[in-house]
Amino acid sequence: MFELRIATADRWVTVVLDDFDDFLLDHAACERKASANAISLVTHYPDRRDLVRLMIELAREELHHFQQVHRLIEDRGLMLGRDRKDPYLNAMLKQIRRGREEYFLDRLLIAGIAEARGCERFGLISAALAKRCAGSELATFYANLSESEARHRELFVDLAEVYFDRGAVGARLSALLDEEARIVSKLPIAAALH
Repeated sequence: MFELRIATADRWVTVVLDDFDDFLLDHAACERKASANAISLVTHYPDRRDLVRLMIELAREELHHFQQVHRLIEDRGLMLGRDRKDPYLNAMLKQIRRGREEYFLDRLLIAGIAEARGCERFGLISAALAKRCAGSELATFYANLSESEARHRELFVDLAEVYFDRGAVGARLSALLDEEARIVSKLPIAAALH
């Protein structure tokens, strides 16, 4: 298991809870994109059996999360909107190197880092919601999502180690974690997952 290099600012939770409707809309978009990313990996690397099997399972799980968040959105009388650009992911994706193997490794590791950030932030939301209202179903929902994101974080790194030397994976992961910390430190705080 790896650790993020920078923690989310405390103020982020306050911003999210103050505009939870907007956060839910962003969260739904993130779950949909995570499912699409898993399918994209299957499409690009159909010859990698372990990857294909695991990404199909992941796509289904992420789509289920999307469905759950969509229900929350409907319960609040909201509607899904157009996708917004995700400055965090866009900045992370700029770190992807050229070359078939380098590209593949970077996609796996960036996905793992994004899942780690989601794990941290869903955990923060869960704790804040539980503090506001003990026994909150929403707090439990986000606690479960945090656990799911932790599994996904490990899944992507484990897959990288199936296809690449462990030392190469560790070195590239370390460099990407440094970049992720730099990116997070410069992003404005918003009612968004990233």
